[in-house]
Amino acid sequence: MIDFWLSAGLLCLAALSFLLIPLLRGRKAQTEEDRTALNVTLYQERLAELQQQRLAGTLGEEQLASARDEAARELLADTEGADHVRPARRLGRALPLLAALLVPLLGVLLYSHWGAIGEVQRARDFVEPQSIEEMTARLESAVQSNPDSAEGWYFLGRSYMAQERAADAAKAFEKAVGVAGRVPELLGQWAQALYFAADRQWTAQLAELTEEALRADPQEPTSLGLLGIAAYEEQRFQDAIGYWERLVAVLPDEDPSRQAIEGGIARARQQLDPQAGGGAAAQTPENSQLRVRVELAAGLRDKVQPGDAVFVFARPASGPTMPLAAKRLTVAELPAEVSLSDADAMMPQLKLSAFDQVQLVARISRTGDAMNGEWTGQGEPLASTTRTLQHLVIDSADGEKP
Repeated sequence: MIDFWLSAGLLCLAALSFLLIPLLRGRKAQTEEDRTALNVTLYQERLAELQQQRLAGTLGEEQLASARDEAARELLADTEGADHVRPARRLGRALPLLAALLVPLLGVLLYSHWGAIGEVQRARDFVEPQSIEEMTARLESAVQSNPDSAEGWYFLGRSYMAQERAADAAKAFEKAVGVAGRVPELLGQWAQALYFAADRQWTAQLAELTEEALRADPQEPTSLGLLGIAAYEEQRFQDAIGYWERLVAVLPDEDPSRQAIEGGIARARQQLDPQAGGGAAAQTPENSQLRVRVELAAGLRDKVQPGDAVFVFARPASGPTMPLAAKRLTVAELPAEVSLSDADAMMPQLKLSAFDQVQLVARISRTGDAMNGEWTGQGEPLASTTRTLQHLVIDSADGEKP
Protein backbone atom coordinates (compact mmCIF):
# COMPACT_ATOMS: atom_id res chain seq x y z
CA MET A 1 0.00 0.00 0.00
CA ILE A 2 3.02 2.33 -0.02
CA ASP A 3 2.29 3.55 -3.54
CA PHE A 4 -1.34 4.29 -2.57
CA TRP A 5 -0.35 6.47 0.38
CA LEU A 6 2.44 8.07 -1.66
CA SER A 7 -0.07 9.09 -4.31
CA ALA A 8 -2.45 10.41 -1.65
CA GLY A 9 0.40 12.39 -0.08
CA LEU A 10 1.33 13.94 -3.43
CA LEU A 11 -2.27 15.02 -3.96
CA CYS A 12 -2.28 16.64 -0.52
CA LEU A 13 0.94 18.47 -1.33
CA ALA A 14 -0.60 19.75 -4.55
CA ALA A 15 -3.60 21.07 -2.62
CA LEU A 16 -1.36 22.64 0.02
CA SER A 17 0.68 24.41 -2.64
CA PHE A 18 -2.41 26.34 -3.74
CA LEU A 19 -3.23 27.25 -0.15
CA LEU A 20 0.28 28.39 0.72
CA ILE A 21 0.74 30.62 -2.34
CA PRO A 22 -1.13 33.54 -0.67
CA LEU A 23 1.04 33.15 2.41
CA LEU A 24 4.21 33.27 0.34
CA ARG A 25 2.91 36.28 -1.53
CA GLY A 26 2.08 37.93 1.77
CA ARG A 27 5.66 37.47 2.93
CA LYS A 28 6.89 39.00 -0.29
CA ALA A 29 4.54 41.96 0.18
CA GLN A 30 5.78 42.48 3.73
CA THR A 31 9.36 42.45 2.53
CA GLU A 32 8.56 45.01 -0.14
CA GLU A 33 6.81 47.29 2.37
CA ASP A 34 9.69 47.05 4.81
CA ARG A 35 12.13 47.96 2.05
CA THR A 36 9.94 50.90 0.98
CA ALA A 37 9.76 52.23 4.53
CA LEU A 38 13.54 52.05 4.81
CA ASN A 39 13.97 53.92 1.53
CA VAL A 40 11.60 56.67 2.66
CA THR A 41 13.52 57.05 5.91
CA LEU A 42 16.80 57.29 4.02
CA TYR A 43 15.24 59.85 1.66
CA GLN A 44 14.13 62.02 4.58
CA GLU A 45 17.55 61.79 6.18
CA ARG A 46 19.12 62.78 2.84
CA LEU A 47 16.88 65.85 2.60
CA ALA A 48 17.78 66.90 6.15
CA GLU A 49 21.47 66.48 5.35
CA LEU A 50 21.14 68.60 2.19
CA GLN A 51 19.31 71.34 4.12
CA GLN A 52 22.11 71.47 6.71
CA GLN A 53 24.70 71.75 3.90
CA ARG A 54 22.68 74.67 2.40
CA LEU A 55 22.58 76.47 5.74
CA ALA A 56 26.30 75.91 6.14
CA GLY A 57 26.86 77.53 2.76
CA THR A 58 28.42 74.50 1.12
CA LEU A 59 25.51 74.13 -1.35
CA GLY A 60 23.87 76.72 -3.51
CA GLU A 61 20.16 76.87 -4.41
CA GLU A 62 20.67 75.18 -7.76
CA GLN A 63 22.85 72.45 -6.23
CA LEU A 64 20.24 71.87 -3.48
CA ALA A 65 17.42 71.57 -6.01
CA SER A 66 19.47 69.17 -8.14
CA ALA A 67 20.35 67.00 -5.12
CA ARG A 68 16.67 66.92 -4.03
CA ASP A 69 15.58 65.81 -7.51
CA GLU A 70 18.23 63.07 -7.57
CA ALA A 71 17.13 61.76 -4.14
CA ALA A 72 13.50 61.77 -5.28
CA ARG A 73 14.32 59.77 -8.43
CA GLU A 74 16.24 57.20 -6.36
CA LEU A 75 13.26 56.87 -3.98
CA LEU A 76 10.84 56.33 -6.89
CA ALA A 77 13.13 53.73 -8.45
CA ASP A 78 13.48 51.83 -5.16
CA THR A 79 9.72 51.78 -4.45
CA GLU A 80 8.58 50.94 -7.99
CA GLY A 81 6.18 47.95 -7.98
CA ALA A 82 5.43 48.13 -4.27
CA ASP A 83 1.83 49.13 -4.96
CA HIS A 84 1.30 45.93 -7.00
CA VAL A 85 2.06 43.53 -4.12
CA ARG A 86 0.51 45.48 -1.27
CA PRO A 87 -3.07 44.06 -1.71
CA ALA A 88 -1.77 40.49 -1.10
CA ARG A 89 -0.94 41.46 2.49
CA ARG A 90 -4.62 41.95 3.19
CA LEU A 91 -5.18 38.16 2.95
CA GLY A 92 -3.24 37.72 6.17
CA ARG A 93 -1.24 34.70 7.29
CA ALA A 94 -3.60 32.94 9.67
CA LEU A 95 -6.12 31.71 7.09
CA PRO A 96 -3.62 29.98 4.73
CA LEU A 97 -1.77 28.39 7.66
CA LEU A 98 -5.01 27.13 9.20
CA ALA A 99 -6.18 25.71 5.88
CA ALA A 100 -2.80 24.03 5.31
CA LEU A 101 -3.13 22.24 8.66
CA LEU A 102 -6.77 21.25 8.22
CA VAL A 103 -6.63 19.89 4.64
CA PRO A 104 -4.56 16.72 5.35
CA LEU A 105 -6.29 16.17 8.70
CA LEU A 106 -9.76 16.42 7.18
CA GLY A 107 -8.67 14.25 4.25
CA VAL A 108 -7.61 11.41 6.55
CA LEU A 109 -10.75 11.70 8.71
CA LEU A 110 -13.12 11.76 5.75
CA TYR A 111 -11.41 8.85 3.99
CA SER A 112 -11.41 6.78 7.16
CA HIS A 113 -15.20 7.28 7.34
CA TRP A 114 -16.22 6.98 3.68
CA GLY A 115 -13.16 5.43 2.08
CA ALA A 116 -12.61 1.80 1.11
CA ILE A 117 -9.03 1.06 2.08
CA GLY A 118 -9.97 -2.52 2.99
CA GLU A 119 -11.41 -3.15 -0.47
CA VAL A 120 -8.34 -1.60 -2.07
CA GLN A 121 -6.07 -3.94 -0.10
CA ARG A 122 -8.17 -7.01 -0.91
CA ALA A 123 -8.23 -6.10 -4.61
CA ARG A 124 -4.45 -5.77 -4.59
CA ASP A 125 -4.12 -9.14 -2.87
CA PHE A 126 -5.55 -10.94 -5.91
CA VAL A 127 -3.45 -9.29 -8.56
CA GLU A 128 -1.26 -11.70 -10.53
CA PRO A 129 -0.61 -14.53 -8.08
CA GLN A 130 2.40 -16.57 -9.19
CA SER A 131 1.07 -19.95 -8.02
CA ILE A 132 -1.93 -21.66 -6.49
CA GLU A 133 -0.09 -21.67 -3.17
CA GLU A 134 0.35 -17.90 -3.31
CA MET A 135 -3.32 -17.45 -4.19
CA THR A 136 -4.31 -19.64 -1.25
CA ALA A 137 -2.10 -17.65 1.13
CA ARG A 138 -3.67 -14.40 -0.05
CA LEU A 139 -7.16 -15.81 0.39
CA GLU A 140 -6.32 -17.01 3.89
CA SER A 141 -5.07 -13.53 4.76
CA ALA A 142 -8.20 -11.97 3.25
CA VAL A 143 -10.65 -14.05 5.29
CA GLN A 144 -8.65 -13.44 8.47
CA SER A 145 -8.98 -9.69 7.98
CA ASN A 146 -12.60 -9.95 6.81
CA PRO A 147 -14.21 -13.14 8.18
CA ASP A 148 -17.67 -11.96 7.12
CA SER A 149 -16.84 -12.27 3.41
CA ALA A 150 -18.75 -15.23 1.99
CA GLU A 151 -16.97 -14.81 -1.33
CA GLY A 152 -13.58 -14.99 0.39
CA TRP A 153 -14.48 -18.27 2.11
CA TYR A 154 -15.96 -19.68 -1.10
CA PHE A 155 -12.86 -18.99 -3.20
CA LEU A 156 -10.61 -20.24 -0.41
CA GLY A 157 -12.56 -23.50 -0.42
CA ARG A 158 -12.18 -23.81 -4.19
CA SER A 159 -8.46 -23.15 -3.87
CA TYR A 160 -8.14 -25.88 -1.23
CA MET A 161 -9.99 -28.32 -3.48
CA ALA A 162 -7.59 -27.56 -6.33
CA GLN A 163 -4.76 -28.57 -3.98
CA GLU A 164 -6.63 -31.71 -2.89
CA ARG A 165 -7.04 -30.34 0.66
CA ALA A 166 -10.63 -31.50 0.96
CA ALA A 167 -10.82 -31.30 4.77
CA ASP A 168 -9.70 -27.66 4.75
CA ALA A 169 -12.07 -26.95 1.87
CA ALA A 170 -15.00 -28.39 3.84
CA LYS A 171 -14.28 -25.99 6.73
CA ALA A 172 -14.06 -23.04 4.34
CA PHE A 173 -17.37 -23.88 2.64
CA GLU A 174 -18.99 -24.35 6.05
CA LYS A 175 -17.83 -20.82 6.96
CA ALA A 176 -19.27 -19.51 3.67
CA VAL A 177 -22.63 -21.13 4.45
CA GLY A 178 -22.54 -19.60 7.92
CA VAL A 179 -22.07 -16.12 6.42
CA ALA A 180 -24.21 -16.28 3.27
CA GLY A 181 -26.90 -18.73 4.43
CA ARG A 182 -28.06 -22.03 2.96
CA VAL A 183 -27.29 -21.18 -0.66
CA PRO A 184 -27.67 -24.29 -2.89
CA GLU A 185 -24.31 -23.84 -4.62
CA LEU A 186 -22.49 -23.53 -1.28
CA LEU A 187 -24.28 -26.58 0.11
CA GLY A 188 -23.21 -28.60 -2.93
CA GLN A 189 -19.59 -27.50 -2.63
CA TRP A 190 -19.61 -28.23 1.10
CA ALA A 191 -21.01 -31.71 0.53
CA GLN A 192 -18.46 -32.47 -2.18
CA ALA A 193 -15.55 -31.43 0.05
CA LEU A 194 -16.88 -33.53 2.92
CA TYR A 195 -17.24 -36.54 0.61
CA PHE A 196 -13.61 -36.48 -0.52
CA ALA A 197 -12.37 -35.59 2.96
CA ALA A 198 -14.08 -38.79 4.23
CA ASP A 199 -12.33 -40.89 1.57
CA ARG A 200 -15.49 -41.12 -0.54
CA GLN A 201 -17.66 -42.51 2.20
CA TRP A 202 -21.31 -41.50 1.91
CA THR A 203 -22.87 -40.22 5.15
CA ALA A 204 -26.22 -39.01 6.40
CA GLN A 205 -24.88 -35.45 6.51
CA LEU A 206 -24.00 -35.60 2.81
CA ALA A 207 -27.47 -36.91 1.99
CA GLU A 208 -29.05 -34.04 3.94
CA LEU A 209 -26.87 -31.38 2.30
CA THR A 210 -27.43 -32.57 -1.28
CA GLU A 211 -31.15 -33.08 -0.68
CA GLU A 212 -31.47 -29.55 0.72
CA ALA A 213 -29.49 -28.09 -2.18
CA LEU A 214 -31.60 -29.88 -4.83
CA ARG A 215 -34.80 -29.01 -3.05
CA ALA A 216 -33.92 -25.33 -3.38
CA ASP A 217 -32.42 -25.73 -6.87
CA PRO A 218 -33.17 -28.99 -8.72
CA GLN A 219 -30.44 -28.15 -11.25
CA GLU A 220 -27.62 -27.50 -8.76
CA PRO A 221 -24.68 -29.03 -10.70
CA THR A 222 -22.26 -29.90 -7.89
CA SER A 223 -24.87 -31.89 -5.99
CA LEU A 224 -25.98 -33.74 -9.14
CA GLY A 225 -22.41 -34.61 -10.05
CA LEU A 226 -21.60 -35.74 -6.51
CA LEU A 227 -24.68 -37.94 -6.25
CA GLY A 228 -23.78 -39.51 -9.59
CA ILE A 229 -20.22 -40.27 -8.42
CA ALA A 230 -21.43 -41.77 -5.15
CA ALA A 231 -24.04 -43.90 -6.93
CA TYR A 232 -21.50 -45.15 -9.48
CA GLU A 233 -18.97 -46.14 -6.83
CA GLU A 234 -21.73 -47.99 -4.95
CA GLN A 235 -22.55 -49.74 -8.26
CA ARG A 236 -25.97 -48.13 -8.44
CA PHE A 237 -25.41 -47.48 -12.10
CA GLN A 238 -28.97 -46.60 -13.02
CA ASP A 239 -29.07 -43.92 -10.32
CA ALA A 240 -25.72 -42.59 -11.50
CA ILE A 241 -27.04 -42.32 -15.06
CA GLY A 242 -30.09 -40.45 -13.83
CA TYR A 243 -28.11 -37.87 -11.85
CA TRP A 244 -25.55 -37.36 -14.60
CA GLU A 245 -28.16 -37.02 -17.33
CA ARG A 246 -29.82 -34.29 -15.28
CA LEU A 247 -26.39 -32.65 -14.95
CA VAL A 248 -25.59 -32.84 -18.67
CA ALA A 249 -28.95 -31.27 -19.46
CA VAL A 250 -27.98 -28.05 -17.62
CA LEU A 251 -24.29 -27.87 -18.59
CA PRO A 252 -23.36 -25.45 -21.42
CA ASP A 253 -22.09 -27.10 -24.60
CA GLU A 254 -18.64 -25.54 -24.08
CA ASP A 255 -18.31 -26.71 -20.47
CA PRO A 256 -15.02 -28.68 -20.15
CA SER A 257 -16.54 -31.26 -17.80
CA ARG A 258 -19.38 -32.15 -20.16
CA GLN A 259 -17.31 -34.71 -22.09
CA ALA A 260 -16.20 -36.41 -18.86
CA ILE A 261 -19.78 -36.68 -17.57
CA GLU A 262 -20.98 -38.13 -20.88
CA GLY A 263 -18.13 -40.66 -20.70
CA GLY A 264 -19.26 -41.61 -17.18
CA ILE A 265 -22.83 -42.13 -18.42
CA ALA A 266 -21.54 -44.41 -21.19
CA ARG A 267 -19.49 -46.48 -18.74
CA ALA A 268 -22.45 -46.80 -16.38
CA ARG A 269 -24.63 -48.05 -19.24
CA GLN A 270 -21.97 -50.56 -20.23
CA GLN A 271 -21.91 -51.83 -16.65
CA LEU A 272 -25.67 -52.34 -16.81
CA ASP A 273 -25.43 -54.13 -20.16
CA PRO A 274 -21.89 -55.32 -20.97
CA GLN A 275 -23.11 -56.79 -24.27
CA ALA A 276 -24.34 -53.41 -25.49
CA GLY A 277 -20.71 -52.37 -26.19
CA GLY A 278 -19.71 -49.78 -28.75
CA GLY A 279 -20.30 -46.07 -28.56
CA ALA A 280 -18.39 -43.90 -26.17
CA ALA A 281 -17.75 -46.74 -23.76
CA ALA A 282 -15.83 -48.73 -26.35
CA GLN A 283 -13.78 -45.70 -27.31
CA THR A 284 -12.87 -44.75 -23.73
CA PRO A 285 -12.17 -47.98 -21.81
CA GLU A 286 -11.49 -47.91 -18.09
CA ASN A 287 -8.02 -49.35 -18.55
CA SER A 288 -6.74 -46.56 -20.83
CA GLN A 289 -3.06 -46.15 -20.10
CA LEU A 290 -0.39 -43.95 -21.65
CA ARG A 291 3.28 -44.84 -21.39
CA VAL A 292 5.88 -42.11 -21.76
CA ARG A 293 9.67 -41.88 -21.46
CA VAL A 294 10.87 -38.52 -20.14
CA GLU A 295 14.38 -37.23 -20.79
CA LEU A 296 16.28 -34.02 -20.06
CA ALA A 297 17.95 -32.17 -22.93
CA ALA A 298 21.73 -32.18 -22.63
CA GLY A 299 21.88 -28.38 -22.74
CA LEU A 300 19.81 -28.10 -19.56
CA ARG A 301 21.74 -30.40 -17.30
CA ASP A 302 23.80 -27.57 -15.85
CA LYS A 303 20.71 -25.40 -15.33
CA VAL A 304 18.71 -27.70 -13.07
CA GLN A 305 19.26 -29.30 -9.69
CA PRO A 306 18.81 -32.99 -8.81
CA GLY A 307 16.05 -32.22 -6.32
CA ASP A 308 13.94 -30.12 -8.70
CA ALA A 309 10.44 -31.53 -9.11
CA VAL A 310 9.43 -33.06 -12.45
CA PHE A 311 5.70 -33.30 -13.22
CA VAL A 312 4.58 -35.61 -16.01
CA PHE A 313 0.91 -35.25 -16.88
CA ALA A 314 -1.71 -35.60 -19.59
CA ARG A 315 -4.14 -32.77 -20.27
CA PRO A 316 -7.00 -32.27 -22.77
CA ALA A 317 -5.72 -31.52 -26.27
CA SER A 318 -8.23 -28.66 -26.52
CA GLY A 319 -10.07 -26.57 -24.00
CA PRO A 320 -8.87 -26.11 -20.40
CA THR A 321 -5.28 -26.99 -19.55
CA MET A 322 -5.91 -28.70 -16.21
CA PRO A 323 -4.06 -32.02 -15.79
CA LEU A 324 -6.19 -35.15 -16.08
CA ALA A 325 -3.58 -37.57 -14.75
CA ALA A 326 -0.16 -36.78 -13.32
CA LYS A 327 2.90 -38.22 -11.64
CA ARG A 328 5.78 -36.52 -9.84
CA LEU A 329 9.48 -37.33 -10.15
CA THR A 330 12.73 -35.50 -9.55
CA VAL A 331 15.46 -34.45 -11.97
CA ALA A 332 17.74 -37.05 -10.40
CA GLU A 333 15.42 -39.83 -11.64
CA LEU A 334 15.62 -38.77 -15.30
CA PRO A 335 15.52 -40.38 -17.77
CA ALA A 336 12.48 -42.28 -16.55
CA GLU A 337 9.52 -44.17 -17.97
CA VAL A 338 6.10 -43.61 -16.39
CA SER A 339 2.54 -44.62 -17.13
CA LEU A 340 -0.59 -42.48 -16.78
CA SER A 341 -4.07 -43.93 -16.35
CA ASP A 342 -7.41 -43.23 -14.68
CA ALA A 343 -5.82 -44.33 -11.41
CA ASP A 344 -3.69 -41.17 -11.57
CA ALA A 345 -6.68 -38.86 -12.11
CA MET A 346 -6.43 -35.47 -10.42
CA MET A 347 -10.23 -35.34 -10.01
CA PRO A 348 -12.52 -38.40 -10.05
CA GLN A 349 -15.01 -36.80 -12.43
CA LEU A 350 -12.30 -35.88 -14.95
CA LYS A 351 -10.60 -39.09 -15.99
CA LEU A 352 -8.12 -39.68 -18.77
CA SER A 353 -10.37 -42.23 -20.48
CA ALA A 354 -13.17 -39.67 -20.81
CA PHE A 355 -11.23 -37.62 -23.39
CA ASP A 356 -10.55 -38.71 -26.95
CA GLN A 357 -7.47 -36.52 -27.53
CA VAL A 358 -4.88 -35.57 -24.92
CA GLN A 359 -1.44 -33.96 -24.80
CA LEU A 360 1.53 -35.15 -22.76
CA VAL A 361 3.58 -32.55 -20.87
CA ALA A 362 6.65 -32.74 -18.63
CA ARG A 363 7.56 -29.73 -16.50
CA ILE A 364 10.46 -28.97 -14.15
CA SER A 365 9.53 -26.74 -11.22
CA ARG A 366 12.01 -25.77 -8.54
CA THR A 367 9.18 -24.52 -6.31
CA GLY A 368 7.14 -27.70 -6.68
CA ASP A 369 4.30 -25.96 -8.55
CA ALA A 370 2.89 -28.24 -11.25
CA MET A 371 1.32 -25.35 -13.18
CA ASN A 372 4.36 -23.09 -13.33
CA GLY A 373 8.01 -23.98 -13.69
CA GLU A 374 11.28 -23.22 -15.42
CA TRP A 375 11.58 -25.86 -18.16
CA THR A 376 9.10 -27.96 -20.10
CA GLY A 377 8.65 -30.49 -22.87
CA GLN A 378 5.39 -31.10 -24.77
CA GLY A 379 4.15 -33.75 -27.13
CA GLU A 380 1.69 -33.58 -30.01
CA PRO A 381 -2.00 -34.38 -29.37
CA LEU A 382 -2.70 -38.12 -29.40
CA ALA A 383 -5.55 -40.50 -28.68
CA SER A 384 -6.05 -41.37 -25.03
CA THR A 385 -6.13 -45.05 -26.07
CA THR A 386 -2.60 -44.95 -27.55
CA ARG A 387 -0.54 -47.94 -26.50
CA THR A 388 2.86 -47.21 -28.04
CA LEU A 389 5.58 -45.72 -25.85
CA GLN A 390 5.76 -41.93 -26.18
CA HIS A 391 8.89 -39.81 -25.79
CA LEU A 392 9.13 -36.38 -24.13
CA VAL A 393 12.29 -34.27 -24.03
CA ILE A 394 12.38 -31.34 -21.62
CA ASP A 395 14.15 -28.80 -23.78
CA SER A 396 12.37 -25.43 -23.63
CA ALA A 397 11.86 -22.61 -21.18
CA ASP A 398 8.39 -22.87 -19.69
CA GLY A 399 5.98 -20.73 -21.69
CA GLU A 400 7.89 -20.75 -24.98
CA LYS A 401 5.70 -23.36 -26.57
CA PRO A 402 1.94 -22.95 -26.96
